Amino acid sequence: MHPFSGQLIRPHMDPDPSRPVQRAITTKLTDALKPDHLEVQNESHMHAVPPGSESHFRVLVVSSKFEGLPLIQRHRLVNEALKEELSSCVHALAIQAKTPEQWQSNPTVAKSPPCLGGSKGDHTVEEKLKAGRE
Repeated sequence: MHPFSGQLIRPHMDPDPSRPVQRAITTKLTDALKPDHLEVQNESHMHAVPPGSESHFRVLVVSSKFEGLPLIQRHRLVNEALKEELSSCVHALAIQAKTPEQWQSNPTVAKSPPCLGGSKGDHTVEEKLKAGRE
């Protein structure tokens, strides 16, 4: 068990001081949603961004705060918790938002499809990402 509110975080998902955006996402989702289970995956390496970028993430959040809420409302709670990151340095966020009961009956994490291009031809991406961090 991880010290955050009894949540389970896989060892490779522990907040890393060299990953400030990933650490902020983990902390903010933990504080806002008190998840039973949380996974934060940096998928930036799958996209046309400089090495070491923190711009594309996938989150799996299992929280009782999602009970009785439609999927759109669950996503809004996640987006609200991460509004600062989404308005600055995070370019893409894939969200899986499950109740504990849903997670217990289907404990799978969706996989992201491969990047099909997007900014691969945009040579100013590194500058844009740097500007978003400042």
